[in-house]
Amino acid sequence: MGASFFFLGKGGVGKSTCSALTAVGLARRGLDVLLVSMDPAHNQCDIFGTALSDRPKRVTSGLRVVEVDQDRWIRRYLAGIEERIRESYRYLTSFNLEGYFRILKHSPGLEEHALLLAYRSILERHRNADALVFDMAPTALSLRFFALPSLSLVWTSHLAALRREILEKREIVTRVRFPGREVETDRIMIRLDESMGEYEELRKAFEDGSRTRITLVMNPDRLSLSESRRIAERLEETGIGIERLLVNRVTAGSKSAVERIRRELSGPELVTVPMSREPLIGIERLEAFLEREAFPLPRI
Repeated sequence: MGASFFFLGKGGVGKSTCSALTAVGLARRGLDVLLVSMDPAHNQCDIFGTALSDRPKRVTSGLRVVEVDQDRWIRRYLAGIEERIRESYRYLTSFNLEGYFRILKHSPGLEEHALLLAYRSILERHRNADALVFDMAPTALSLRFFALPSLSLVWTSHLAALRREILEKREIVTRVRFPGREVETDRIMIRLDESMGEYEELRKAFEDGSRTRITLVMNPDRLSLSESRRIAERLEETGIGIERLLVNRVTAGSKSAVERIRRELSGPELVTVPMSREPLIGIERLEAFLEREAFPLPRI
């Protein structure tokens, strides 16, 4: 499986354009690339000038583009929860659970759970791609997406500990009242163990800099720098590192701003992209910009 390249940044800094340039540039090197739009705004259809959907569409040799349908994945996530509840609590089938299922769609955190489900599906279905390029959602949602595996591990491990206590007490009662009877396998504990394994795998993937390669896109201005600093701090708290800082729309007068960014965010590699003289809309303009060697592609 190839690396996953994530593009994060404040709204309006050119994150979608930079992810598109990266995807086109890697495809021009002969790689099989999938560009994934996880931003609900879905700017990639405007950049490539074609309708896109949750089915990968080939836009040029070596490059396919897909838009994640967040609402569809929320419905799929909720359906999975409902199925697991019915399977794990079969003894409650005589009760009316429909009211509980109806309120699930109003639960907090659905968006990041849906994106994580979509991300896992993309990794599974496109494991043979040389590179996956992700145009990420707005800052707050993206940060919750990356933090979700670690947070869910903490929550699920506590639930598992409580469930083990319940099972230990139930086993004691069963052996006292029914000597010799085998204690049946607990479906809930099995599901908790499965969930912890899934979240642990995702956490390790996000923390592995060779598998999860994050480019933080910004413009050479103070507001962009302030938000980028907060993004870097939040990711660091989750154990996730940033590979590159990409300063976009650099002009001749941006030298001092770029140096300030270099001083204040000194860890990751810093690369710059000059201001384009024309809107980078359409595959021809993207390729022309790349041919001028005006865009730094990540190392493979």
